[in-house]
Amino acid sequence: MPRPARALTLPLRLYRGATTVIAPLVWAVVSRKLRRHGVPAERMHERLGVATQQRPVGPLVWFHAASVGESLSVLALIAAMAERLPQTSFLITSGTATSAELIGKRLPPRTGHQFAPLDAAGPVGRFYAHWRPDAGIFVESELWPLMLVRGAARGMPLALLNARLSEKSVRGWRRVPQTAQAVLDSFTVMITQNRKSADDLLAMGADPDRVRSGVNLKSTSAPLPVDPETLAALHAALDGRPVWVASSTHPGEEPVVLAAHKALLEEIPSLCLLLVPRHPDRSDEVAALISGAGLSCARRSQAQPVTADTQVYLTDTLGETGTWYALSRVVFLGGSLLPIGGHNPFEPALAGAAVLTGPHVANFAETFAPLLACGAALEVADADALARATLLWLREPARLEAAASAAAAFVADRQSALAEIVDTLCSELALEPRDA
Repeated sequence: MPRPARALTLPLRLYRGATTVIAPLVWAVVSRKLRRHGVPAERMHERLGVATQQRPVGPLVWFHAASVGESLSVLALIAAMAERLPQTSFLITSGTATSAELIGKRLPPRTGHQFAPLDAAGPVGRFYAHWRPDAGIFVESELWPLMLVRGAARGMPLALLNARLSEKSVRGWRRVPQTAQAVLDSFTVMITQNRKSADDLLAMGADPDRVRSGVNLKSTSAPLPVDPETLAALHAALDGRPVWVASSTHPGEEPVVLAAHKALLEEIPSLCLLLVPRHPDRSDEVAALISGAGLSCARRSQAQPVTADTQVYLTDTLGETGTWYALSRVVFLGGSLLPIGGHNPFEPALAGAAVLTGPHVANFAETFAPLLACGAALEVADADALARATLLWLREPARLEAAASAAAAFVADRQSALAEIVDTLCSELALEPRDA
């Protein structure tokens, strides 16, 4: 159970006052972003704590996640908990329009989505008054002080799941140790991605009896969805041509990928690159880079067909990455050639692909290390290395098969952890099946 409630520390009182004052300004900023993405006005007001759905009858477990990756990582967990707790409903909150769109297409049974309330007294109060969650589960680094402190004050058991804090965040919290401890005291249990994250929480003042070192929740995710019609159409358009994928690329990475592809075309003239920028709103910028590299391009967002002359297929859309992974067993995962931190290697591995990565994978260090060690992934640092590694796997199917098999075995081992996470949450948060 949470520790007994105590008086708010001075920094928490100042935070509460400051967020009340600046809430209108924050609302103006976030509502503008949501409006640009076409979110209806009614749903935008969810960020003010105004619900657009009725609370379901019976127990309700609330999951809060920041954005796309965190939100999607809990879907398999919610589905497993829904089987374990047949009378329980679930609510996911997130802050971005993109996460809302993708979650809405993949909601597990008895699950709804709302935009998260701003961390200010009014929105948080309205949210709790309407939803009255029986338990709350915060994913990764979502330490919103008012949400946590007021939730704990209501007697609601809370968990921090897949915990991972940046070095900057840890340093900031350690400057106010009493406040950090007060916030962390809200949690009944904290399950981290790795030992380092556990040590960070302990350094911030977390109760050692409540901290568990676990696995990255994203390793327990279900495979990304595949659209059979799109997959079949693209297979037909490619007509047997070899394919490789560069996924989740960031500014500064596409020129490296395109230089590697040009080198590969000298060896395999029919090769096609599927280029998947992390943020599709950079589509025009990336298309200009492709043109500037002297490569022919078809754009998914503009329904341009892939032809025999298409050298790069720019898949500048959301929610289709699983289909692109199904087309190739060679995937370069971006966010890794520059110090961005890397992206989730479990998704291509679940699709049966071997993974190429740059050296900057701090966000998934505990995952890439064993993947590299078992040969399921290869590390590259520049265009030449990327071209050589891709060519090695395309030219030697036995090596590619061994790498993809190693990746699949690694993921299968990690996915066995899902049942353990469900057991821990149900036990620590007192979520047990109720008799009919």
